[in-house]
Amino acid sequence: MNDKLGATEKDLIKNRKIKLQNIEKMGIDPYPSESHKSISCKEILDQSDELIKSKREQIIAGRIIAIRGHGKLCFVDVKDESGKIQAVLKADNLNENETKLVSLLDLGDFIEVAGPVFATNAGEISIESKSLKILTKTLRPMPEKHGGLKDQETRFRERYVDLLVNDEVKEKFYIRSKIVQTTRDFLLENGFLEVETPILQSIAGGATAKPFQTHYNAYDRDVFLRVAPELYLKRLIVGGFEKVFEFAKCFRNEGVDASHNPEFTNLEFYWAYADYEKLMNFTEELLKKIVSAINNGKLEMEIGGQSIDFSKKFERVTFDKLTNGENTDRAFKEGAKKLIQPTFVTNHPTELIPLAKKNKENDKIVDTFQLVIGGIELLKAFSELNDPLDQRKRFEDQMELREKGDEEAQILDEDFLKAIEYGMPPTAGWGMGIDRLTKVLTNSVTLRDILFFPYMRPDQPQK
Repeated sequence: MNDKLGATEKDLIKNRKIKLQNIEKMGIDPYPSESHKSISCKEILDQSDELIKSKREQIIAGRIIAIRGHGKLCFVDVKDESGKIQAVLKADNLNENETKLVSLLDLGDFIEVAGPVFATNAGEISIESKSLKILTKTLRPMPEKHGGLKDQETRFRERYVDLLVNDEVKEKFYIRSKIVQTTRDFLLENGFLEVETPILQSIAGGATAKPFQTHYNAYDRDVFLRVAPELYLKRLIVGGFEKVFEFAKCFRNEGVDASHNPEFTNLEFYWAYADYEKLMNFTEELLKKIVSAINNGKLEMEIGGQSIDFSKKFERVTFDKLTNGENTDRAFKEGAKKLIQPTFVTNHPTELIPLAKKNKENDKIVDTFQLVIGGIELLKAFSELNDPLDQRKRFEDQMELREKGDEEAQILDEDFLKAIEYGMPPTAGWGMGIDRLTKVLTNSVTLRDILFFPYMRPDQPQK
């Protein structure tokens, strides 16, 4: 029944195809369009006492991950998304075709088993099969149970297999989903409106970054994939919305490393009549909710080998103090590596954030903050610049940098300037990379660990 040890993958695939043909010769559809699954594996385990007493037939469905025994008695572990359950396949309980089918099953096949729940002599909760149905005959063998899928390149390139054999990988994506859902719920509870803004843009604005470029055939125009949703979200503030947010897919044609990926998910929100000071308290409340949601209600967790305490009030330090007066992004990144506990770094130099409002007491700095945890920058927020004349001057300064060869400098956006000339109220803006936050909170080594399908250099297709 099982794959033969020592056989090549090509031989194993050939053997499975022969089994597929034999199943079809029996008049059995190896790829039926439906299943009558009535209960999950976890539900059986959770309700086992009641189900055993009732003796009612239950129907499970899932992938075979282990096979023990042969002939008239087989023990098969069936796994669905919720967990696994043992199915006991007895020849005495099955019809002739079903008995023959047992010998044609392989690891990885999907089956449906119907029968009552019982506990074996060893106490293992199981289902005694009264009927057996194949749902999918697989042609490729599963990775070895103990060897697993360890090569990083293969894991990311064939994520579907990685998810099959590495439960801890799948768990990271459940955590990611919980982070997004907790954040969305928090914003909605606080009166924010979720919106969508263009991904294809005439001008790639809202962040200092090199964009991806493409062509809009219908309009015969070159356009850019957005580097940030910021300028469109602020147009909505001009239009009368006071609290808006977007989970935005963004694209920056830059390098790849453990903390950077050219395609990423960015959460941005804008809040009229608020300032960056108000946002710091709001941010602290949000982060505590996220950590509590993914950490069983606890506000302490280990990140990068360090114990991080989210229960305390977040520290605050100025950019100038962190960098010893050096007004460069490089100096900030070096200083940030030393910040382990949650810390807000405030008041960046004006030239580093061209869309932020200047501090009223010192026009060389802007009203900003970044949150750093475990030495990693997680988000940036600031009081938005709403003076159209000052904004035009900042854009012009950026354009001068572009003329000098800075491909990441921002482009002057006349339509955005026109929008804020109609008037934008005092507004605070906030942006956070969901990918990076997930990487940090799941203790992952690289962003690729928490992206389902990270872009990989093309590989030679397997035959």
